[in-house]
Formats: sequence, structure tokens, C-alpha cells
Amino acid sequence: MKLINNINNSNNTEVDFETYLKNYPDKNGFFGKYGGSFIPEELQAAMNEITHAYHTIGRSARFIAELSRIRREFQGRPTPISPLERLSDFLGGNVRLYAKREDLNHTGAHKLNHCMGEALLAKFMGKKKIIAETGAGQHGVALATAAAYFGLECDIYMGAVDIKKQAPNVSRMKVLGARVVEVNDGLKTLKEAVDAAFLAYMREYKNAIYCIGSVVGPHPFPMMVRDFQSIVGIEAREQFTTMTGKLPDAVVACVGGGSNAMGMFSGFLDAPVDIYGVEPLGRGPALGDHAASLKYGTEGIMHGFNSIMLKDENGEPAPVYSVASGLDYPSSGPEHAFLRDCGRVKYDVIGDEETIDAFFTLSRLEGIIPAIESSHAVAYAMKLAKTMEKGSILINLSGRGDKDMDYVLEKYGMR
Repeated sequence: MKLINNINNSNNTEVDFETYLKNYPDKNGFFGKYGGSFIPEELQAAMNEITHAYHTIGRSARFIAELSRIRREFQGRPTPISPLERLSDFLGGNVRLYAKREDLNHTGAHKLNHCMGEALLAKFMGKKKIIAETGAGQHGVALATAAAYFGLECDIYMGAVDIKKQAPNVSRMKVLGARVVEVNDGLKTLKEAVDAAFLAYMREYKNAIYCIGSVVGPHPFPMMVRDFQSIVGIEAREQFTTMTGKLPDAVVACVGGGSNAMGMFSGFLDAPVDIYGVEPLGRGPALGDHAASLKYGTEGIMHGFNSIMLKDENGEPAPVYSVASGLDYPSSGPEHAFLRDCGRVKYDVIGDEETIDAFFTLSRLEGIIPAIESSHAVAYAMKLAKTMEKGSILINLSGRGDKDMDYVLEKYGMR
């Protein structure tokens, strides 16, 4: 499958999606003009070490065999695909909806897929500590779990606002032995947590590894996280064709930084399948009321990578908002920016109200309480189904909603 993109505007480039995963990113970590590594020289040496380790240790037979064993015996992979029969009938019945159940992955979300990979790499490299940020807390829980599994120290940086919203996950991290560091700068959410984690890593990089929680950050993290998450798309494609005899007509996933989406999308980029990434519109399109960077942002560099970001009047990262703590980030992964520009993936938005309605609808019709992040994808799939005469939609249900229960009921009540 080939597409023409306009990444450089003046220079059309052919993208062959049959060989895409082998060719992107390039050796410097760029997806077209997006990505790269824009960090201090001293920290670049640490990134080069991680890159070298990933290309050597991370692709060795021993590493791959150990990670496969962990996925099978500890994570509980493969996760299943569930037909959403009652939801499909509720929407008219002509379009059938399915969910890839990453909520059934150990710790309750897709995050453990790359956390176990990153922590295993750290162990092979002889590192003693892993450092990370978290928004919704699922990445923090997954990394704390990985640290406990491998016997590593673990520091998790989290904004004070998110600590309050995601109290159950904060408790889980602490029970697992992680040190949760409260961040009180700025808006006290995900962007500030990333800032603080980067500063900590600059001080401790000789004995620690920074385990980024999404397909963002300087090279090699967008590539590494995508590759570790690609197990979602690999499984989903095989499972769906076995279950139905054909590919889905559409694949849908939520996008903040975009790790769950890239994991799912990577399995279908070379297939005749429509792919949709769903960003949080929040309260509306005004700056500060949403976190839809791909919809409303412009090109810019933050946290060591070039992508599409939301900016204030001074060109700095703008304040963002989402009902989902895991999506309130003012940029998106560079690969998502690339796929947007070349037209392979359509990125659209869903607001808070539709998201919360989908949260309750899926819970009551299917017995599945989704994470608020995942509820964005569910809401969009429900909306998309109403525009289709027939066909099938596969939703990446990236996490479960246990962590969100208190917040949803306190803010929205029982619907």
C-alpha cells in the first residue's frame, strides 16, 4: 500500500507502507521532518547509549525470548477481542463494533507493554533505577510494577492535580514500592511532570534510565515505545481476521501522546483499513479548553522532539485541558504528526460530554467500564458507526476505568 505525502510541502515523498516500519524513523529518529533529538549534549550521550542498547541488546534472541515469556506468563497476553454485540445493536445493528481488550492486560492498560520492555532493557544495561512521569497514573503503575518485577528503584513524577484525580493509582504505585514525586509547577499536570522527570534524569542518567510513557520525547523513545506497543496491532489483526474472516473496515484509538494508538495502528498501516486517531476536545476549541494538538496546533519543539504542539502567544507550550489525565499533553508523538500529514490516519476530536456518555453506555450495555482515555475512542466509534451503512469498527480499549470511578461520580454524578 503506497501513499503520497506532502511532508515537505514543496517535495512530495512516496511512502510505502508495506516497508514502513523498517524505514521510519530514519537513523536520526525523524519521521519526515518530525521527531529527532533536541536535548543538551551531555544528555545526548545517554540517549545514544539507550539507542545502541535497543538496537543490539533489544533485538537479541535472548532479550526477545525473555520479553515474550514475560508477556505470556506475567502480563497475560494475548489480550482478547470482544464483540460489542449490545452496543452494536443499540446503534442500529448494521455496523458491528469490537474492542481490543487492553484493559485485561496486567495492571489494567496497554502501558505495561512498553514498561516491561524498557525495564528489561534497563536491567540488561546494568541500570539501578527507572525514572518516569505519569498523568492518568497507568504508566506510573505499570512502571512501578516493572520495577518491582526486576528489582529496580523507581521514581514517578506526577502533577499535583493528577495526584488528586487519580488517587487509586497513586496508592497502587506506592504499594508497589515506587516513590511518587508530587509536581507543583505550572498547571500541575502531565506537561509539568515530564519537565520534572527530565530534570531528574539529567542528574541521574549514569545509574538510571528514563522510561518515557508514550511515543514522545527524543529519539529513540518514539521508536522504542511504538515497537514495544506493536504487539497490540499484531495480535489484533490476527485475532480479528480469525474471528470474522476479514479485516475491520475501521480502527479507532485515542491519542494524547499516542502510545496505545501507535501500537494498534502499526498493525494496520499496510492494510486497506480506515484508521482514526481521536484527540480530546475537552470543553471546546478555545485555547486552554482542550488538548487537541494535531487538530489545532502548529509545528514546534518541546521535551526534546519536533512535532505538532499547542502554543501560547509567546510560542511556548500552551495550557491544556482534558477530562482524561492521560490525554492532557500539549503535543503529540512525532509519528502521529507524520501520519497526519501524509494522510494515512485521520485525526479528529471528541469532547468531554460525549466521552462521559460513552463511559456510561459501554459500562451498562457491555459490562466493561472503560478508562476515560479509552472512552474518547468509544465515543468516536459510536459516532462513526452512525455514518456507515454497514461494516465493522475495531476500538482499542486501552485501559479500564477503575482509576476514574471516584472522579467521574464526583464531577458528573450517576447518569
